[in-house]
Amino acid sequence: MAKILIADDAAFMRMRSSTLLKELGHEVVEASRNTGVDVLSGVGVADSLRDALVLVDVLNSPSFDDGPVLEFFSTATRNLIDAARAAGVAHYVALSIVGDTGLPDSGYMRAKVAQETLIEASGLPYTILRATQFQEFADAIVASMTSGDVVRVPDGRIQPIAAAEVAAHVARAAVGAPAGVVEIGGPEKITFAELAEFVLRRNGQHHQVVVDPDATYFGTRVDDDSLVTHDGAVLGAVRLT
Repeated sequence: MAKILIADDAAFMRMRSSTLLKELGHEVVEASRNTGVDVLSGVGVADSLRDALVLVDVLNSPSFDDGPVLEFFSTATRNLIDAARAAGVAHYVALSIVGDTGLPDSGYMRAKVAQETLIEASGLPYTILRATQFQEFADAIVASMTSGDVVRVPDGRIQPIAAAEVAAHVARAAVGAPAGVVEIGGPEKITFAELAEFVLRRNGQHHQVVVDPDATYFGTRVDDDSLVTHDGAVLGAVRLT
């Protein structure tokens, strides 16, 4: 049985992965501001990592603005790395995003690349799980492209994955050997237009879907390959429902 620390203030992914690891018999410590751990100031980080063999980093920034998000991931990751080194952590597992290195116009993606770069240079054995967008965020993605009764979508593809499958991948990575960078994605690569039509149909809405070459994904231009996995990726089985 290993002691595994899971760091995440939002709890969206922490609780799912924690449950799976506890069911496997591992000792799991959940680190968040609610448990007295502040990854930005460093308060409580060293204590929470004492005797831990694995650090699971599924943190997310409270702000997606360019400056704050970069500051969050850079500072939090440095603090976690310093504490992990001191504690003798044998495996740093981090959740990241498929396509982050190819979308430099996105401040959020730049911040995730900065996080990955720090982990890769840390000297710690690591696994970086780059996941595609969560199926649970489909409505929010479509809403961000909606104005009135028109949904303007980019001419690109997306590959939604169920959060439960991401949590399972995170748990498996935590109890496995360090694997470097691994891509995980949903079972289907679909266009943004298909995603919008699916969400509208599910919600009983009748908006017009327009493929607009000037439309963006949260302010960033994307194409067919920007947000989907590549050869060698691990694919889930759960389809959009």
